[in-house]
Amino acid sequence: MKIEQIYTGCLAQGAYYVESNGEVAVIDPLREVKPYLKRAKLDNAKIKYIFETHFHADFVSGHVTLAKETGADIIFGPNATTSFNAIIAEDNQIFKVGNITITVLHTPGHTMESSVYLLKDENGKDHAIFSGDTLFLGDVGRPDLAQKLGSLTEEDLAGFLYNSLRTKVMPLADDVIVYPAHGAGSSCGKNLSKETVDTLGNQKVTNYALRADMTKEEFIKEVTDGLLPPPSYFPLNVQMNKEGYDDFQDVLARSARALSPDAFEAAANETEAIILDVRHQNEFAKGHIPRAIFIGLDGSFAPWVGALIADVKQPILLVTPKGLEAETITRLSRVGFDKTLGYLEGGFIAWKKASKEYDTVTSIKADTLKGIKEDEDVLVFDVRKEGEFLSEHVLNAKHTPLDYLNNYLTAFPSQKTFYVHCAGGYRSMIAASILKSRGIHNLIDIAGGFEAIKKSKIQVSDYVCPSTL
Repeated sequence: MKIEQIYTGCLAQGAYYVESNGEVAVIDPLREVKPYLKRAKLDNAKIKYIFETHFHADFVSGHVTLAKETGADIIFGPNATTSFNAIIAEDNQIFKVGNITITVLHTPGHTMESSVYLLKDENGKDHAIFSGDTLFLGDVGRPDLAQKLGSLTEEDLAGFLYNSLRTKVMPLADDVIVYPAHGAGSSCGKNLSKETVDTLGNQKVTNYALRADMTKEEFIKEVTDGLLPPPSYFPLNVQMNKEGYDDFQDVLARSARALSPDAFEAAANETEAIILDVRHQNEFAKGHIPRAIFIGLDGSFAPWVGALIADVKQPILLVTPKGLEAETITRLSRVGFDKTLGYLEGGFIAWKKASKEYDTVTSIKADTLKGIKEDEDVLVFDVRKEGEFLSEHVLNAKHTPLDYLNNYLTAFPSQKTFYVHCAGGYRSMIAASILKSRGIHNLIDIAGGFEAIKKSKIQVSDYVCPSTL
């Protein structure tokens, strides 16, 4: 028996490849399926089943394409409905893969079809669970993504989740390995661990949601407390995962169009495409196409695209580092953004050589800001998440979290210069690009973000441990 976790850091997502005696099960695959096909070929094995723990909201799964390529059956838990052929399993239904078995444990709560898959080894011993978004390391899945027309509340779903964990998961042995669908950085939970594998026994000790003496009422309150609205693209990804989607290779073929600066400019003027610049933030600050939006490949690219662009049908024109055009299209497709019209051939250098108009972002060091603050009253805007801001922030700074920046546009002055920062510089440059695209140009970015601000000895609020907020 072989179990391989295929972890994608930019999505904080774990897919799984399980092989036994020439047969393979793939759990929660990503949209580009070549890695799974290649792995099976190396093992001289056949992919028999594709298990989906639920209808994913934060990425487009590879189940439809992988089934088409291999003839494997797609498995969903009870209550699932799809527009393609799939086995809708019953609770406790068993699937044989080589010398091992995988049992469906229906665990409604995160969504109503959510299921945990229990792997038993060659001797019939419980070995591991693929817990999807039902159980993370340090947390559980948010219970607010499956509400339908008001018939279910997040409190209802949290109650289902409490029952699922205590009747299906917690009775399993402490040495059972937990393989979750996500880790730290995912929007599918509140407090996910950076670790990606653990034992169930350790989770029973360290995960607040598995506390043995917790009542259902306490669980519901803790799980629903502090939930921020889910990103706008989530329902669109769910729809694609339910109804199907174009093969990734087809998306890549039609999207990887090299456009000269003139053709790129014409496409931008003739369509409603967003110009998405994915270079490093420092390069973007030095020069970029006017009204371009920065979301760099070096950060949490796909989740920020989903959260800020939101509409997966939005046409996009790309400015990328040389050689990363296909990588960018791939990572966009993972969250359902398939409408790339092309990329700027030769990158931003070609744009400048063609004597096209370009813009810049003024960026200063935190030490410079310290000198300015000592001489005058300045406006500082912090675009970090709420927990980061409440934990510690520049005195008198205004909080305008990047996730919901469009809701705060009226907070920014139209004339007076103001300063923007995040934790390290990535998110503040995204914010700067969005503000400039809205016609707000009187901003200055703080290079290095809050980390640099603290080192500069600018006055900040008293530190509050995030766990006590």
